[in-house]
Amino acid sequence: MADAALDTVKEATAVDKAQVPTVVVDDVHIIYKVHGAGSGKGSATSALSRIITRKKAPAIREVHAVRGISFTAYKGEAVGLIGSNGSGKSTMLAAIAGLLPTARGGIYTQGQPSLLGVNAALMNDLTGERNVVLGCLAMGMSPAQVRERYQSIVDFSGINEKGDFISLPMRTYSSGMGARLRFSIAAAKTHDVLLIDEALATGDQGFQKRSKARINELRKEAGTVFLVSHDNNAIRETCERTIWIEHGELIMDGHTDEVVRRYEKGDRP
Repeated sequence: MADAALDTVKEATAVDKAQVPTVVVDDVHIIYKVHGAGSGKGSATSALSRIITRKKAPAIREVHAVRGISFTAYKGEAVGLIGSNGSGKSTMLAAIAGLLPTARGGIYTQGQPSLLGVNAALMNDLTGERNVVLGCLAMGMSPAQVRERYQSIVDFSGINEKGDFISLPMRTYSSGMGARLRFSIAAAKTHDVLLIDEALATGDQGFQKRSKARINELRKEAGTVFLVSHDNNAIRETCERTIWIEHGELIMDGHTDEVVRRYEKGDRP
């Protein structure tokens, strides 16, 4: 009996550890205010006409980008976010990263979320090599850690597979090369919460395979990963859980196979 009771306690403890929340999104609303978005096209001619006639500028327009979304993500999860263009997926990631304020509701995170997108800031006039160093230092790595991981970052990105591109300025890179380097830099560090916005849509199959394997490693290292992608196969292969968002509203949150299947069929709950 004692052994059975001990096993029960161990199982309960394991469940508790597995269910550590890392991101809590509580009834979040995000509203953009767009100035000069009323009647009129906002051209220089219309602006001059308003000055001459002393008419007021067009009213401020509000865009309700996220409408009352709530969910909780846990340590070790990889969560996919799907939906049509303009549905609010990227807005939701930016808000979790702390880059956008909420109009109502709250977002609570354990640790510092890191947002990785195809437009993540690297310096175009600097070489890929310098961007790797600066990017790693910006993430809090020591110079010794940067030297230790530098070559593995370059190899992971595949930048040098067709020449010595790492020594060239970033402005000479294709968009795909830049995106691969951004992901490789971000993935070199373990993150409490890693937010990935379409960064896996670039690169060949080899790079995508390495990226998915690295995401699984990050999850095992106690991180939580969010992935926004229009590639449903990437969502299926990477995420066990998926959240479907349309018009700023949460449509479905559940096991990836079921959510993606219904999304593809347009079958809302």
